[in-house]
Order: sequence, then structure tokens, then C-alpha cells
Amino acid sequence: MSHPDIATFDGTSPSVTGDWSGTCDAWGATGAAQPDALVPQIMLICEHASNATAPPWAQFDDAPAQMSAHVASDPGALGLARALGENLGRATGAAELVHAPLSRLIYDLNRSPERMDAMPSVSETFHITQNQGLDTAQRMARMQALYLPFHNHVRARIARALLLGTRPCIVTIHSFTPTWYGQPRDVEFGIIHDDAPEFAQAILAHSPDTGLTTRLNEPYSAADHVTHTLRLHALPYFLPNAMLELRNDLIASAAQQTDIAARLAPAILRAMQNVKDGPCPQP
Repeated sequence: MSHPDIATFDGTSPSVTGDWSGTCDAWGATGAAQPDALVPQIMLICEHASNATAPPWAQFDDAPAQMSAHVASDPGALGLARALGENLGRATGAAELVHAPLSRLIYDLNRSPERMDAMPSVSETFHITQNQGLDTAQRMARMQALYLPFHNHVRARIARALLLGTRPCIVTIHSFTPTWYGQPRDVEFGIIHDDAPEFAQAILAHSPDTGLTTRLNEPYSAADHVTHTLRLHALPYFLPNAMLELRNDLIASAAQQTDIAARLAPAILRAMQNVKDGPCPQP
């Protein structure tokens, strides 16, 4: 996909300061731990964890309805990811979570840089005026400030685990809205895969015990370009991977997040055992 001003791009981008590589949390058998003290059996990634803004993108705060909606972040996803990390860390001995610091409207970290919806001008029913008319230099500045540091951080955590002798399962955590353009969604738990479906299928096989209405590749699928993070970090290393989507009305409070995490963790743990018992992939 080309951009109309690419021919005039001079290679310079607006100056942006700050570390937007995200935060790494970790849990062991006894609870929260320092990330470098453990070697994770599973790595959780939450690309849409926050609706926060920061200079030079503080103008997004001028639209509070937009910033409190699903277009700005995945409500409940970070709390669910943390509760899952604690459950899985206690069960496996080590789990990690890398989560993003800023809103997906500034840069959607689960989108490839050439896609216009990485910095959308329209998302769901919202017109994102702060993203309209961005030139290549502005898009480049956001990519360099947000996308590259975050994914380099994730890559570094995975590389560390591999070097230390562990092939972690990679799971991205997301949430979705109960309705889509006025149409109710009856699915409660979606499990999405890309070119390596085994782990997602194993989670699906163990999902009846969650009590959630669960479907494979709903409400989204790889055809919707939502598996970018899995393609970047899991597929090249042949690591078991899946994207988990929870309906956000089910994880709106801390108590709900704790409850859903407790229901999901056994299914994920059984699926981890299934894939570890299977044949070793050959890179």
C-alpha cells in the first residue's frame, strides 16, 4: 500500500522523546516476581492495554468519549492478562506479560506499518480527527517511537527465554464489544490462530469447562489482519501461539477479570500440555 506523499518524504521525522517500549510483568510459583529472575513457560502480550496518551499526542485527550471506548484500548484486557499471568505463573513456575503503554489510536501495535488502520482515521463509528491527514513523516515518527520499541522489547523477552532453554507459548490478550454496529454478539470467548492452529485448537478442545460460549476465529480471524503480533514473534520460532478475545462486558470489573482468568487458566494449561506432548516442530 503506497501513500500519496511518499515521493516527497525526505527521510526525517518529527522528534519524539520517551520510552514507549512497554512494561514486563512476571509471576512465579509464589506470586509476583522480577522478570529476569524467571524463565517463562508462557508469555502473554497485551498490545491494546492502555488508553493513555502523552506528548506530542496529547490532543487525543480532547475527545473523552472516543478515548473511553473500545477504539482507544481493549477494556478489561490488561486486568485479565494480569490475573491470567498470576494463575499461570503459579501453575507453571513462571509467566510473563508485556503490555503496551499508550492508546492503540496513536499506533495500533497489532498492525503492520504499511496498514492504514495502524493509525486509523475512522474506527468503528468514530472519526479519529487526530489521525486525519497524517503525512509520511508523522506516521514514521509514531512507528519509530511506539511500534519498533514495543516489538523489540517482546522479541528480546522471547529471545532470552529461548537462550535459557525454554520454548514459551505465546498468547495475545484482547477484548471485544458486545455489539457490532448495533448487532449483538453471542460469542463470549474467541480463540484466533494464524498459520499454526494447534495451540488454539487445543484451547478450544478444553474450553467447555470455562462455561463460556466459545468459538474458533470469532469475532475476528487472521483474515482481518489481527494476528500481526503472532506472525512477528511466534511463527518464526515455531512457538505454540494463540490470540484470545473476551467479550468486554464479561471482564469489566476486577472481580470479573479474576473470575474469567480462573476459568481460562485450566484450559490454557491443558492445551500447553497437549502441545508439549506433541512432536517437536522443526524450524
